[in-house]
Amino acid sequence: MAAHGRSPLLLLRFLFVCVCSYVSVLGLKFPSGPAEPPHPHGVRVMEAPVVAGASQLRRTTGWKLAEEEACREDLTRLCPKHTWTNILAVLECMQDRKEEIELSPDCNHLLWNYKLNLTTDPKFESVATEVCRSTIAEIKECNEEVRGKGYLVSCLVDHRGNISEYQCSQYITKITSVIFSDYRLICGFMDKCKEDINSLHCGSINVGQKDIHSQGEVIACLEKALVRQAEQPDRAHPIKEECQKAILRVAELSSDDFHLDRHLYFACREDRERFCQNVQAGEGKVYKCLFNHKYEDAMSEKCRDALTTRQKLISQDYKVSYSLAKACKLDLRKQHCSLDTNLPRAREARLSYLLLCLEAAVHRGRPVSGECQGEMLDFRRMLMEDFSLSPEIVLHCRTEIEAQCSGLHRKGRTLHCLMRIGRGDRTSAIDSICQNALQTLIQSADPGADYRIDRALNEACESVIQTACKHIRSGDPMILSCLMEHLYTEKMVEDCEHRLLELQYFISRDWKLDPVLYRKCQGDAARLCHTHGWNETSELMPPGAVFSCLYRHAYRTEEQGRRLSRDCKVEVQRILHQRALDVKLDPELQKHCMTDLGKWCSEKTDTGQELECLQDHLEDLVSICREVVGNLTELESEVKGLNFLFK
Repeated sequence: MAAHGRSPLLLLRFLFVCVCSYVSVLGLKFPSGPAEPPHPHGVRVMEAPVVAGASQLRRTTGWKLAEEEACREDLTRLCPKHTWTNILAVLECMQDRKEEIELSPDCNHLLWNYKLNLTTDPKFESVATEVCRSTIAEIKECNEEVRGKGYLVSCLVDHRGNISEYQCSQYITKITSVIFSDYRLICGFMDKCKEDINSLHCGSINVGQKDIHSQGEVIACLEKALVRQAEQPDRAHPIKEECQKAILRVAELSSDDFHLDRHLYFACREDRERFCQNVQAGEGKVYKCLFNHKYEDAMSEKCRDALTTRQKLISQDYKVSYSLAKACKLDLRKQHCSLDTNLPRAREARLSYLLLCLEAAVHRGRPVSGECQGEMLDFRRMLMEDFSLSPEIVLHCRTEIEAQCSGLHRKGRTLHCLMRIGRGDRTSAIDSICQNALQTLIQSADPGADYRIDRALNEACESVIQTACKHIRSGDPMILSCLMEHLYTEKMVEDCEHRLLELQYFISRDWKLDPVLYRKCQGDAARLCHTHGWNETSELMPPGAVFSCLYRHAYRTEEQGRRLSRDCKVEVQRILHQRALDVKLDPELQKHCMTDLGKWCSEKTDTGQELECLQDHLEDLVSICREVVGNLTELESEVKGLNFLFK
């Protein structure tokens, strides 16, 4: 960003990478004249800096760490000989070693001091200017940065995914790797989070006291504490706002390369080799691959836990997912989803807000790129698979999960367990706040638009789909409608029936979650029922009341006026037909007639029998239930061919 437009909030953008404090490498030079072949490990180090605490190091060119007695044995043991003259390659080799391999204390201290100087020397910017000359000219924001303030390299780190110049890309990548290996090298991070590190006992903050290899654990500890605060605000230690911003910013900056998330890198190194060996690092590809294999039996628990923490951070700030943020950047701007990008912790950063905003655009027929929709599909599926990614579910449904749904964590089984008790006969089966959290999650994940998002339902109903619904394209929203039409036929299987009714119970309570109904009726709903947008709510016309409004207008005469369009009326008929199969799929009927159902119809449990039973006892029903059943009976009589249409 240009100097003339710099605001204090701009500093937040680059605050956490320590290059903002004049990072540079003393004496680091690059070859002039004819270009040499790229070094296999990136930037060639021609000269080394004088390292604090190691005065014996020389300023002459060609300095080698292997010549230093403190590290000679470690270097010989751990790193290939061809890397010994490349300081950055040596640092990468040392900090990425296996957990069981230890460095000698003297070498550890020498490396720490070297890295400390590496990220605090004021000449670093001039080196970056030389190596990244073409890149700086191409990236407008970086080219306009004021020189000598440390902003330039911060800008290059922030835009490193757009750097095509080989030497510049390798240089920035190596420097970033060094910086992220130790939280104490991340500029401002220790100042912002020092009190929280102490309060949470996350580790030492004294220079030289901890092994460089373990520094990622400090940030991991803070990340877990941030997640706990969202899930258990009444029990967790409250992290200062400025530290919260620092934690999420570091997670954002490490979103393209899993090497930069040191805790996850070491937790998942073997799993990466097992599942994602051929996946190229960068652009968040390794993260995505590991997420896709998260529930494989061969995945280690420590890696699964680290991946879950990462996903929970994404739910708080979608930019922690590099692939999602990149794929949807232009779409978010076009659909006006990022209302205030200057607030890192604003609601606009939450994954649920992003999904709801972009889903609203899709449902309204507005263009959203296929790449962005693909990323959205992945994260919607994640939300349905793992309840713990929704802090509202963890917070408000804790009692129900512990009492009735424990041990069902994987593949969406916990959410379906909650849905099952949510549609139970007893009104006290589930807390209303938990019920609302479930409804909100289902709106965010929007499984009605694509049944494959709901893995539990997809697996349970696969055989039914292959036989009864094979004529419908995979992923089409009409698959759910097809399954409902075969609910009590010989083609239905018990497991599919349960999963289908559990999901449809919540879809039936928000007309927008049936995408075909919404597409055909959104104009009618706005005209007749005064509804708001797909991702907006209205106390005057809550989602559950919209369908009631639509079917009241479905059978008006021309003299009565304000009738539904033909396409919308067909969809209302379809929904009425499906609701007649199970009274729990009609919110009004279930809400007002549960007492009468128990009193008069407890033995009438077959298809459609409950509604028929209520009709038979119409005069015995309480007044409000009698009114609801009377309205349904009147509508049935007006649509004589309704059942025939859907056979």
